[in-house]
Amino acid sequence: MRFGILTLSDRSARSERPDASGPALAELILSLGWNVAAQQILPDEEDAIRAGLVQWADSGDFDVILTTGGTGFAMRDVTPEATRAVITREAPGLAEAMRAESLKKTPHAMLSRAVVGIRKRTLIVNLPGSPKGAVENLQTILAVLPHAVQLLTDDPDSEKSH
Repeated sequence: MRFGILTLSDRSARSERPDASGPALAELILSLGWNVAAQQILPDEEDAIRAGLVQWADSGDFDVILTTGGTGFAMRDVTPEATRAVITREAPGLAEAMRAESLKKTPHAMLSRAVVGIRKRTLIVNLPGSPKGAVENLQTILAVLPHAVQLLTDDPDSEKSH
């Protein structure tokens, strides 16, 4: 699978704080034998996030785009809004599963506004901004990602995994 990792952080975009979440996600993906096709850092600007998601999803170069950051209650947390603006279908079961699993670890999981959805043949997954939260949330849905990508790409073998 081909992943894009989009870190959304004003401070990281201004080089005031190193991005820790993007590299943590990349390390996990690579350890599973999958491909990180691109990584980028953008500020918490809805227009920039929408443009980045559209560019990557429409390129056909990514099966899954992971965003990290911007899913909370702060006024600058606009990742869910940007994601909803570009997806054609939501995948609420994935977002619900991540929140449910996170709730076992922290009551702050209730504050997550993360969205998961589909644009063309690309799955877009919003993850928390902390490295620990991002990795744990991704781990929650890892088992179903290969099948999700098979379905999105019309893989004739997609039904064999049931």
